Amino acid sequence: MSERTNFPLVFVLWGAGLGAAGQYAKISVIFDQLGDVYPDAGTALGFIVSLVGFVGIILGVVAGLVVARIRYRRAMLWALWAGAGVSLFQALLPALPLMLASRVIEGMSHLAIVVAAPTLISQLSTDRHRGFTLTLWSTFFGVAFTVLVALGLPLVEAGGLPALFIAHGIWMAVFAVVLTLFLRPLELPSEGRLSLRGILRDHVTIYRSPTIAAPGAGWLFYTFCFLAILTVLPPYIAPDWRAWVMGAMPLVSIAVSMTLGVAALRLISAVALVQIGFAACVASLFWLLAMPGFPAACLALAGALGLVQGATFAAIPQLNQTAATQSQSYGALAQTGNLGNTLGTPALLAILGVAGYPGLIWTSILVLSTGFGVHAWMAARRRH
Repeated sequence: MSERTNFPLVFVLWGAGLGAAGQYAKISVIFDQLGDVYPDAGTALGFIVSLVGFVGIILGVVAGLVVARIRYRRAMLWALWAGAGVSLFQALLPALPLMLASRVIEGMSHLAIVVAAPTLISQLSTDRHRGFTLTLWSTFFGVAFTVLVALGLPLVEAGGLPALFIAHGIWMAVFAVVLTLFLRPLELPSEGRLSLRGILRDHVTIYRSPTIAAPGAGWLFYTFCFLAILTVLPPYIAPDWRAWVMGAMPLVSIAVSMTLGVAALRLISAVALVQIGFAACVASLFWLLAMPGFPAACLALAGALGLVQGATFAAIPQLNQTAATQSQSYGALAQTGNLGNTLGTPALLAILGVAGYPGLIWTSILVLSTGFGVHAWMAARRRH
C-alpha cells in the first residue's frame, strides 16, 4: 500500500477506465446505425454489443488470475495498446466476422483493464483516500456513457462512424503512452504459474471465500437491476418529465456515490454502506409501486443504486489485503457484473410482459433484497 496517495496517476488510471467503458459504450450509442453498415447481419448484429459481455462472463475470474501473474502494469499497458489497435481496425468497418472477432479481443482488453486499474488505484492510495479513489473508479461506466452520448454522437454526425472508432483508439493510445512513462511496476510477490487445473481450483477458492467473493456476489444483484430498470422504466414516467428524469438518473447515481457515499465510507464499513444502499433501493421501489413513474422516486432509486455502486468497489480492498486477492475479487466482480447485465434486461422484460408493472417492481424488490441478504450471509461467515 502507498504511504501517500498518487492522485495524478489515480486520475490517469480512471481516464484509462473511461476508455474501457467506451469499449461498450461506443457500440451502444451507434447501434441503430450499424444496420446500414451490415444490412444482411440480421440478429447476428446484436453480438457486436454482447460479445464483450460474454467474454466477461466466461473469463472474468481468469482475468483476475492472469493479471496477478503477468503483473498489473504489464497487463494494463497490453490491454490499452490492444484496445487502441482494435478500435483503429474497427474504423475500417471490416466484414461482420472480422468485426465480431475484434470484439472478442476487445472483451479481453476490457477485462484486463477493469481488473488491473482498480487494483493499481488501491495500491496507489492511502487508507484515508481509498474510499474516494475507488468510488471515483466506480463512476467510469456512467461517465463514459454520458460523454459518448454528449460528444460521440455529434462526432459521428460530423465524421461518420469511423471517426468515433478513431477517436476511441487515440484515447486508448494516449493513456497507454502516459502510463508507460509514469506508472512504475508494483513490487509484489509472484503468484506462480497458471495451469488449467489451477484455474479451476482458483475458481472454487474464490467463490467459496466470504472475503474475495462477497463484493461480486452483491454486484450480481445490483447489475441485474441497474441497466434493466433504466431500460424498462421510461414508459411509466410522464412524457413531460421522461427525458429529464432518464438523463438525470445516471448523474444522480454518480453524484450521490461521490458525495454522500465517500463521506459515509469514513464512518462505516463499505459492506455496511452497500447494505444501506440495497435497503434504500427497496424503499424507493416501494415508493414507485405506490406512485408509478414518480420523478422523485426514480431519482431516489438512482441515488440508492449509486451507494451500492461506489461502496462495492471500496469493499474489495477492505476485505482483501493483498493485490493478488484484490485482483481475484475484481475478476469475480467483472464476471458477476457481466452476468447480471446480460440476464437482467431480458428477464425483467419477460416479467413485465407477464405480470405488468407490479410484477416488474416486486421482482426488482426481491432481487435487491437478495443482494442485501447475500452480504449479510457473507458477513456472518466472515465472523465465524
